[in-house]
Amino acid sequence: MFMENKNFTTVQSRLAAGEINLTGLVTDYLTAIEESKKLNIYVEVFAEEALQRAKVLDEKFAKDPTSVGRLYGMVISIKDVICYKDHKVTGGSKILTDFESLYTATALQRLLDEDVIVIGRVNCDEFAMGSGNENSFYGPTINAVGENRVPGGSSGASAVSVQANTCLASLGSDTGGSVRQPAAFCGLVGLKPTYGRISRYGLLAYASSFDQIGTITNTVADAALLLEIMAGPDAYDSTASPRPVEKYSDLDTKASPKKIAYFKSALDHPSMDSEIRAASLDFLEKLKKDGHEVSGLDFDLLDYLIPAYYVLTTAEASTNLSRYDGVRYGYRSEDVNDLQETYKKSRTEGFGKEVKRRILLGTFVLSSGYYDAYYGKAQKVRRLITEQTKEIFQSYDYMVMPVTPSVAWKIGDQSTDPVAAYLADIYTVQANMTGIPAIALPLGKNKENMPFGIQIMSDRHTEFSLLNFANSIDFQ
Repeated sequence: MFMENKNFTTVQSRLAAGEINLTGLVTDYLTAIEESKKLNIYVEVFAEEALQRAKVLDEKFAKDPTSVGRLYGMVISIKDVICYKDHKVTGGSKILTDFESLYTATALQRLLDEDVIVIGRVNCDEFAMGSGNENSFYGPTINAVGENRVPGGSSGASAVSVQANTCLASLGSDTGGSVRQPAAFCGLVGLKPTYGRISRYGLLAYASSFDQIGTITNTVADAALLLEIMAGPDAYDSTASPRPVEKYSDLDTKASPKKIAYFKSALDHPSMDSEIRAASLDFLEKLKKDGHEVSGLDFDLLDYLIPAYYVLTTAEASTNLSRYDGVRYGYRSEDVNDLQETYKKSRTEGFGKEVKRRILLGTFVLSSGYYDAYYGKAQKVRRLITEQTKEIFQSYDYMVMPVTPSVAWKIGDQSTDPVAAYLADIYTVQANMTGIPAIALPLGKNKENMPFGIQIMSDRHTEFSLLNFANSIDFQ
């Protein structure tokens, strides 16, 4: 069943032909969720609600096929940082235990308005801080491929929910690669749109000038359709772009010759896995053979991406997470005598180790005497990276880069070395630093059968071109 239903076009065709119904499809997904419990994907399954919604939609479709929305037949999961009214949202953290959202995120509401079905909320690194889905209060999620491997992070369970066929697509968030890196580790398509293309209203904040809702799907076409429906201005988010939404789903399978750049220092980086490097070079050669102009560029700021990114994001995180104080909502320590102790003990007991590490780092770089030396300097580096990236797109249509320097590591392998986990983001953070769109595509598997991907980036607000180009690539 699942091999036949791995893209939305096929699902809708089979629904229209009467070969399947939505209730049966949801039932199959729920069975798959039950069978994959050992992977620790879901923190909550909306089984009864999903079945009831499927039954209602099936009845509507039977009476009048034109009465259902564009996403009739699309079953998704949502990362545990996306608000859904009257449903819990905890950000993978103890500090939001049993917190129930009072409203629905704009992006999710737009999908619901087109009759999407949400089958459950999935695990993630606490407040989206992590590269392996190992930092969750609910424990690590396991990659469905390979023994005891991470799925990537922070949207690791979003990726595994699609990889393990428990839903057709998943909504995640991408602050520094958190949609693209798990997609690569799980052999899927991960899309991070231009900053502000999708409203952040209803997304639990990690680093507000970096965060963006993205998708994990089996196909580029499904990513394009979801983006088309979610994108657009939003009165609740002043950073959401007012630009008209293009018909992203109107994809072509052919691409005219393009000018493509890659960073030589990225492929020659000492952290780069030799198999991923070889496959990436083969991919670039294939692009040349397909008629595209491919050029290797020098980019002397590559090694500054990670330090600047973590200074800036931790600074924003320390501010954003100050709202979790044990007073207004969420976890509150019981062993306290005054307000100051309530703050201190609730946050100490409620936050996990990695979140506390980043709050401390962010508070330090914003502190008097260190602000200019760290935060101010990182902002200058961000501006330089943005200017150089913009300059590249004046001469080239796309940039190509590996998604990750390695395949998924074994759970626990990087638990004692947070810097090693941070370096896993070396090729993905540029898109968030500069606000450009990026898509991760499955490129191949290594000798241990672990997936890895290739990443294509384009200038701001060029998703239509990017998606068409990605869709035109034949990996055979």
